[in-house]
Amino acid sequence: MDSDGTQEARGTHANPVPRSRSAAVPPMPSTPPKPDGSAFLSWLRTPRPEAAPGVWRFGHVPRPEQEPEVIPARQLFSGALIAFLVGWLVWSLLWNGYLGGWWVLPLTAMTDSWTDPHSMSRVVLSYAWYVIVALTIMVSVGRLGRWSEIWRRYLAPGLRRLTTPQPGEAPPPPQEDPAQWPQLRAAGAVDAAERLAAEAGAGLMRDVDHARISRAWQGVRSGRHSLATFTGAVLQDGAAACLHPSGERDLPTRLARHDLLTGQVRIGTTADDPRNPYTYRGTGLALGPELLGTSLLAVGPAGSGKTGTVVRPLAESLCLHALAGRAAVVVVGAAGAGIGPADAYDVVVRIGNPESVYDLDLYGGTTDPDEAAAVLAEALVGDLADPHPGNDSRRSTTVLAQLLGPFRAVHDRFPSVPELRQLLDGAPAPLAALRTALEGSGQESLLRELDARERQLAHPGDVAGVLADRVALLDRPAFAGFFDTSGQSRPFSLKALDHPVRVRIDLPARGHADASRILARLVLAQFTASVAVREDRSLFACLVLDDATGVITPEAVRGIQRLRSGNAGAVLTLRTLDDVPRPLRGPLLGATGCRMALSGLTPWDGQDFAEVWGKEWTEARDVTDRQIIAETPAGKALHAVRRVITGKAPTARAVTVRQVERERWSASELAHALPPGHAVLSLTSVRGEHAPPLLVDLRE
Repeated sequence: MDSDGTQEARGTHANPVPRSRSAAVPPMPSTPPKPDGSAFLSWLRTPRPEAAPGVWRFGHVPRPEQEPEVIPARQLFSGALIAFLVGWLVWSLLWNGYLGGWWVLPLTAMTDSWTDPHSMSRVVLSYAWYVIVALTIMVSVGRLGRWSEIWRRYLAPGLRRLTTPQPGEAPPPPQEDPAQWPQLRAAGAVDAAERLAAEAGAGLMRDVDHARISRAWQGVRSGRHSLATFTGAVLQDGAAACLHPSGERDLPTRLARHDLLTGQVRIGTTADDPRNPYTYRGTGLALGPELLGTSLLAVGPAGSGKTGTVVRPLAESLCLHALAGRAAVVVVGAAGAGIGPADAYDVVVRIGNPESVYDLDLYGGTTDPDEAAAVLAEALVGDLADPHPGNDSRRSTTVLAQLLGPFRAVHDRFPSVPELRQLLDGAPAPLAALRTALEGSGQESLLRELDARERQLAHPGDVAGVLADRVALLDRPAFAGFFDTSGQSRPFSLKALDHPVRVRIDLPARGHADASRILARLVLAQFTASVAVREDRSLFACLVLDDATGVITPEAVRGIQRLRSGNAGAVLTLRTLDDVPRPLRGPLLGATGCRMALSGLTPWDGQDFAEVWGKEWTEARDVTDRQIIAETPAGKALHAVRRVITGKAPTARAVTVRQVERERWSASELAHALPPGHAVLSLTSVRGEHAPPLLVDLRE
């Protein structure tokens, strides 16, 4: 293709042909083109009917619950043609009198008694009778030839495409047009509605603006904001009103398909497979806050598409919701895991990277020593609680509280990582300095806590040694500038989830795998503790954890169960369920409402999914072929000829239909029958609606 020289590299032709400047560069228009909002208006006016959980509602055409009987096109058209020819033959025989004149006897009996044989009324009645007979024949052969099926499958869709106006050609009435903001007009904010409608038509509004202003209007309806303040902001800034604190109105890039009007992000297409319910087959599959509010667990080996097809689209969607003021999102993954560019987030915490602007608050922003001790104990020894009874979280919480309380009372802050390690190791100098400071302040209760800690140091089963070893994983030169408690850094705390914030936390997985798992457990524990005490629960909060290996603990499972009541959810991915202790696999699958098994799953992982998805009643057909034995000489001869022609003995087929209970998806099917790029996904909404396990193509 000739690019006209605008995309060719210099010096790549042996004999380059000189080209004029006018041919290479088109002339500049005298006036810049006017912005056009037709694309946005078309998106806004596209119907989004109510649908089953997980169905991509944008432009969705509902399907019947049961699959209709599908007749092959060749058989359908041949039957319709034969039926038409039969009807034509019957009409010809009647018209030409080959079947007698009995069919005109009702007409003769009706007209001879009260009409003149040569009158116009008799002629009209005659033709009317002929039409009635012809229509009767046509209806009869039409039913016989299934003409209605041809109309429904082939003619009606084409006619509908021709007669349906294209988007933007025939807008709905103003009282029904979402682009005219009828809810604002009904409340008396006509000027604001006019301003927004004008900017939408001029191409100055985008989907994030519409979602953000709609969210602000919900605040007016709920009483959080006044109508005058909202109207003034819209009249002043138009589509840029009520901006996110970052000032951004969109993400730098989008890789997935989003519909902010319904809050969905499309992650794939439901396969046209008999194992899927007919109403889902061939429809787009999407996720939104109403499904993520029950949490999502995705399990699949490395390379199965967990990050690229699940985590990245969901993180992108939640960031868009945050820009619209609807959500707060925390995305946690290894550095370079591909969970979105830094420009898409408000806060990026790069633990172990000296160039990181933000730090991570080790104590979650709390000032309560007991709360800080509980969260920190879960992060440090949560994965060791079950295998080692002496290292349970309750004892670890007690040990940490015995040290954090006195230290904060003396220094008005919590200890840094090196200081905490020394206290847990039982170093004499730090404990003596802490005791001296407490004695001077006269806090007897905290002195008793410190006395108890010193007495327990001599016991062989003291858990402080395990805690010190775990804290030592964070006391490394790579983390020297992090977890600062002196106030000289910019620590991020998950207490900020009361605001629509976008956070990305990069874990130092390379070379610090154990420390990364501790930090991942810390973030999960802080998240579940923070969302439980939020004041504004209308804001959806979500934690996206790209790799939950070593993170699932008994307390973590209990925290995930509580997220649903706090308008929050978690997205967790695992390479295998073997990364979760055996006693916790069932509770984890039960705590998450959305479960995804990706291709490449192992049979023992598939068995856990098969058990949680249960069984269903299905129709089983048993076909039996019984050989026919001929008893007469003629029958034996006929069977011999048939055997020579077909090569098979004559048989009679018997079909037995019965109801049996079978697994929705067996472990063998999950392990060996899933094509690459596919997954089986079951869904549960926060309202309690369920979708059975669906085979989904994540590549479409």
